[in-house]
Amino acid sequence: MNSRNRAFTKPPALRPGATLAVISPASTPKRELVERGLAELEAAGYRVRLGKYALGGGPLYYAGTLSQRLEDLHAAFADASVDGILCTRGGWGSAELLPYLDADLIRSNPKAFIGYSDHTSLHSWFQNEANLTSFYAPMVAADFARDGGVDLVSWRNTFEGVSEWSLGAEDGLRVLQPGEGEGNLLGGCISILAAGLGTPFAPRLTGSVLFLEDIGTKPYQWDRMLLHLRYSGRLEDVRGIVFGDMGQCVGEEEQDLLERAILHGLRGFSGPVAIGLRCGHVNGANRTLPLGVSARLDLTDVVNPRLTFLEPAVSG
Repeated sequence: MNSRNRAFTKPPALRPGATLAVISPASTPKRELVERGLAELEAAGYRVRLGKYALGGGPLYYAGTLSQRLEDLHAAFADASVDGILCTRGGWGSAELLPYLDADLIRSNPKAFIGYSDHTSLHSWFQNEANLTSFYAPMVAADFARDGGVDLVSWRNTFEGVSEWSLGAEDGLRVLQPGEGEGNLLGGCISILAAGLGTPFAPRLTGSVLFLEDIGTKPYQWDRMLLHLRYSGRLEDVRGIVFGDMGQCVGEEEQDLLERAILHGLRGFSGPVAIGLRCGHVNGANRTLPLGVSARLDLTDVVNPRLTFLEPAVSG
């Protein structure tokens, strides 16, 4: 099946005036960062509504018990006055929710779900079980609370439904292996994707342009997880791969080793490979990526690499 023919359900657009439910499906955020991030969202014209358990309180490092975090997520989808759902931070805990998610509720109330890092497991579930476009994008405490933490161009292009737009060298994109490929953009944090292999919640990556990033991951660990993805068969029909900004993984002195380790881990992969896209765990402005949207990775021109989104990410 041509990957462009897979039609994911698109949630409604999020323009200024939209109401965002803010929740914490994983770890507890710092209250002062949440408050700062909410103020930035309100200044940008959004209405915000903090989830009942969004500020956490345990047990352990979680923002509430499993049932409390699940309640906040389901309540946000069920509330007709909520237009989109935005996470405070990642950490750990989203995968605990997967067996208990209400697929009928979520399919019946498609909304933009926005988060990254640990929320990769939720993104995979939305794609697998609800056929829903979701968004690997800035979060409240992690990004909106930082000065210059959000790339507003990609955010607006995504959530206001621009029909075709692209990211390129100005967004950090560099060529590791030239070529061109097209498919639905999928992926996220590689350690979460790899951890899902062998479970009912493993990512389905057939016909995709795959985005992979992480934090604190050394060259040999990238090599190991890429090998794991290869052995699982998940890379067999991937059309191209984009790696994130590796500044949160290794220092400048190890960048060359990391890139060589990645190419070693991908040996035999013939599609285009790029690196450096400033999305996810980044120091500067975090780019927004719509997962499930048709995209073309064109690395035929080393000077002008492009990741182009071929359709709007939202409806209306």
